Amino acid sequence: MSGKSLIRRIDWLSIFFYVLLVFIGWINIYSTTLGESGGSLFDFSTLYGKQFFFIGVSVLAVFFILFIETGFFERFASIFYLVSIVLLIGLFLFGKKIGGATSWYGLGFFNLQPSELAKMTTALAVAKYLSDIQTDIRKRKDQIYAVLIIVLPAILVIPQPDPGSALVYFSLFFVLFREGLPLFYLIIPLILIALFVTTLMFGTVWVTIGLVALAVLVFSFKKNTVKIPLLPVFIGIVISILFSLSANFVFENVFEQRHRDRFSLWLRLEKDEAKLEQISKTIGYNTYQSEKAIESGGFFGKGFLEGTRTKGDFVPAQHTDYIFSSVGEEWGFVGTATVVIIFTLFFLRLVVLAERQKNDFGRMYGYGVISILFIHYVINIGMVIGLLPTIGIPLPFFSYGGSGLLFFTILLFVFLKLDSNRLKEGI
Repeated sequence: MSGKSLIRRIDWLSIFFYVLLVFIGWINIYSTTLGESGGSLFDFSTLYGKQFFFIGVSVLAVFFILFIETGFFERFASIFYLVSIVLLIGLFLFGKKIGGATSWYGLGFFNLQPSELAKMTTALAVAKYLSDIQTDIRKRKDQIYAVLIIVLPAILVIPQPDPGSALVYFSLFFVLFREGLPLFYLIIPLILIALFVTTLMFGTVWVTIGLVALAVLVFSFKKNTVKIPLLPVFIGIVISILFSLSANFVFENVFEQRHRDRFSLWLRLEKDEAKLEQISKTIGYNTYQSEKAIESGGFFGKGFLEGTRTKGDFVPAQHTDYIFSSVGEEWGFVGTATVVIIFTLFFLRLVVLAERQKNDFGRMYGYGVISILFIHYVINIGMVIGLLPTIGIPLPFFSYGGSGLLFFTILLFVFLKLDSNRLKEGI
């Protein structure tokens, strides 16, 4: 594809949203990491200077990706996936511990986090496998293989420990559902999660009463033309009760204390107000300070570089996982709403691009990109405003982190390159 043709075919609207998010993110990184004495914009010894450097590296990566033959990504998807698996395994021998997690390779100026690379390569591998003419996601064997592709890197990431990144891999199940995986596989995990949470909140006795009442209600109001077999319903209730009983055991004996504290804080399980307050000051400290920072910004915010909580270092990791709180303090509701709107429009545009792909591989990879970016976005903002427990994953294109920005950029622009080669003209 010639340079002129590429310029005409590339989706500039998606690039506009990307540039906007990177720019706003860098502005907030600058604000949260600028010292009292100030500093040069190009001081690469500072965190904002390092992020500026990796913005430049990401731009170079974009040009490299856009001039690679489109078929290259599909042809070598399996090899990329295997390389990322080897890198994840290598962390157990050569990994560098940062923030309590052995998730990095120390490369001098740059720390490489292979789990970020593995997100992209797993999306490529899933798209490659599902788009194979011999693969039929409705067949049990193909379902198992597809699930293994997703689960393997997640299993390698969990012991680092990095449960947040592991959760991101599971977002790729949405690609499987988009391509025809029966909803049964989605409904069952959602039911189990609901049972686990309700058991922790209300106890097994009330869960059992609720299940029996639900079954009675269903049989009482069923239409005469609808035949509901009694035995499967009975078996389902028994299994649900047994799972509910196991939930308490898992919570008390498998979870570590820090995990139990986070659930206690999130679900308000602790009835002792003094103990709950103590948990809030330790496990929930980041979220508490983040909420206060956003609240203090009001409608219009305090202004750029005027965030008192930001300058006072009240919110830990405010330039990484909790960067959205700096938006709330300095730019207020207007700023946070603007960021949410930009992300929303960005995701909608990517859905349009995915649906207009000329081949299965491009569409499936596109939905893989959307799934990965979207779960990062939802979980990050959810934990910053206290709706979800803290699990520590960054806001895409926004949070500080060289490897994160670089691989998010590669993840996106591989898709934009695939889109630029479609047979259909743009929508």
